[in-house]
Amino acid sequence: MGILKLCIFSLIFIFLMKFHYISAGFYNKERDVIELEKGPEDVAWVVQLSDLHFSVHHPERALSFEKIMGITLSMINPSLVFITGDLTDGKSKDLLTMKQDEEEWLEYQKVLDDVIKRSGLKKNVFYDLRGNHDIFGVPAIGGSFDFYSKYSINGQLKRSGLVNSVTIQTGERSIQFLGFDSVTSLGLRGPTNLFGHPTDQLLDEISSEFSLLDSRPAKSVIKIAYGHFPLSFSAASHSGRTLKDTFLTHNLSAYLCGHLHTKFGKNLKRHHESNQHPLYSKHLLQLNGHGSLPNNSKTCSDGATEFKEFWEWEMGDWRKSRAMRILSIDRGWMSFVDIDFRLGAKDVIILPTFPLDSRFTLERSFHKCKMESLNLNSIRALVFSSSSVVSVVARIYDSRPGNLVTVLETPMKRNEDSTSRGNLYTCPWNFNAFEDPSPDRFLLQIEAVDTGGRSTLTELRPFSVGGLRARLSWNWKEFMVMGCQWEALYYPILWAFYLLTLPILVFPKAIFVYFRKQYTYKNSVGNKGLVTCVAWILSELYNLPLVWFSIIIYLFYLILCPWLSGQVFTEGGERGYMTYRGWVLRLNERAKLDFHGFPDIMVVVLPHLYFVVLPTIIVIGALVAERAIFQYHLRALSAKKEDDYLVKNNVSAPTSGRTKTLTFHRRWIRKMLLLMSTVICWKHFLNCRALIKAYAMNPFIHFPVYSMSIPLLLAYTIYKTSRA
Repeated sequence: MGILKLCIFSLIFIFLMKFHYISAGFYNKERDVIELEKGPEDVAWVVQLSDLHFSVHHPERALSFEKIMGITLSMINPSLVFITGDLTDGKSKDLLTMKQDEEEWLEYQKVLDDVIKRSGLKKNVFYDLRGNHDIFGVPAIGGSFDFYSKYSINGQLKRSGLVNSVTIQTGERSIQFLGFDSVTSLGLRGPTNLFGHPTDQLLDEISSEFSLLDSRPAKSVIKIAYGHFPLSFSAASHSGRTLKDTFLTHNLSAYLCGHLHTKFGKNLKRHHESNQHPLYSKHLLQLNGHGSLPNNSKTCSDGATEFKEFWEWEMGDWRKSRAMRILSIDRGWMSFVDIDFRLGAKDVIILPTFPLDSRFTLERSFHKCKMESLNLNSIRALVFSSSSVVSVVARIYDSRPGNLVTVLETPMKRNEDSTSRGNLYTCPWNFNAFEDPSPDRFLLQIEAVDTGGRSTLTELRPFSVGGLRARLSWNWKEFMVMGCQWEALYYPILWAFYLLTLPILVFPKAIFVYFRKQYTYKNSVGNKGLVTCVAWILSELYNLPLVWFSIIIYLFYLILCPWLSGQVFTEGGERGYMTYRGWVLRLNERAKLDFHGFPDIMVVVLPHLYFVVLPTIIVIGALVAERAIFQYHLRALSAKKEDDYLVKNNVSAPTSGRTKTLTFHRRWIRKMLLLMSTVICWKHFLNCRALIKAYAMNPFIHFPVYSMSIPLLLAYTIYKTSRA
């Protein structure tokens, strides 16, 4: 009887616990804990890889990964390995057709199994995420074309949730790594599959996971997220919530991502904070990587510990750059090093963990309230080597004199621990001697020499013992991909085009008709002004009413009608049609249109408007203006006496010959405009060809207005302006 009561009580308890986790939103999530027992004490390090792009057309990517990463991971011995998306390429050889290829996934599974075996690591320390390439043409997650669920490590280990959390426990703190899958649930083919699409449900799950450790105040908690898409390429949820706001709410320290590749630059890092410039708070743009510079003069009573900030670190790609990142957390300080394997495997890798790189510090980490208990009296570095290391030397340079002057050179000693997970080298230093108002005056470099006599040097890293953050500038490409929040900018850029073109084309027409005004080339010559010049050109354009009316109709067509109808999935299935608002596949339950792929379709919409339609309008205006100028000069010449013309030009040809000579010499501007028209048509042809290949379309059936309007408009205008 007692056993029966115990069983009933146990069942009731299990049911209540299960109900609690379901109601709290915690049920069916992947959550693991790793206890660090070996030395070095309170030091953890993980590896990030991204954008492998294994391809049947580029077998060298998988071959180099298999050759290098097994021995490299064995040497580093990380606690975790994250692969943040774009595991396979999913592109045809000409890069225009984007859909899943099972052969690439079979190769990915084989190579990763071999790398795991060679590294000596357990399979469950590997976490791989989807990227947009891994969802190209997948109509539904879990369907027949969702090869990620079948061949990825997460899929094989039954990590089926969109959020996966793993926590590293040291003796002093908890380090939470949270990975999330924000790819679109409906995997459109590229190129209109470029953005991350976090849903409200996903953001709720992320918040729930981050909140778990907040209820355990006994240990310090460091929160790090990893995903595929940078925040500049992540859309807001249906309710308008963003990943950035979620991260700031939960005091994230860093967000690790991929997607952009090193071709855009090596400074794809961005500091986010809660009190940015008003323009930034609207999620439009940020002009540099460092954001606003920190103010460390606050005291504990100022509430500075409530300052919310985090770093976003895009890491590059394996595809061409052969990049890998090691991230360390040493007594709560975060440091990382990005390694380039294009020249092969490395014998020695050095990761300085303290002092911190002043380009990537967090203000809250250096607040006076938190620094009192930290041991700041040693320079520290992790050294990973395939052979024994003979010596490690730390050098500090002073850059103030204009050239580098060595102010400290001291040997580093390895922390003795027979059960160490890795080699931590330290040396004492006078922390206070390097106090300076400049965050990049002093530079740290560490050199390691192995038994083979090979010397390895780290890059020169600026540091600031006061926690001042150095400036992190972007070039124009880095600003475009990291500093611009493209989802928020899409509609302003789109409507700016229409505000630029439609009023200029329509309003003067109404004014001319109402006031019965007529502008000529002679008027524009006599009154040289921009308004007069534009009015004259538009007046000439109105003399070709079919051209003007066709431009207006085409502009309204692009807003009111579908652009094209294409095959959006890997094989079979229904066709969808694309508008400036996204792809429409079917009506929803309320008989309303569901738009997918917003703002991804901007990669088709904006280039067409700004690089095809706008140049076409300008060239058409220039063609009609050139004809008017030529007519004016012809009339001026015809008014002269024939004898004067012959004497001045020493020509005895008849008048018809003179006209042909004048046409040849005077119409060189037209020839330039014809060349520009050819360039526009070629650009448009390439765009149409890419769309035909991407979505299996026929230009005469599936997008005739889009494909034919621009060439026909230019051809008709060229014909009508050919005669004087």
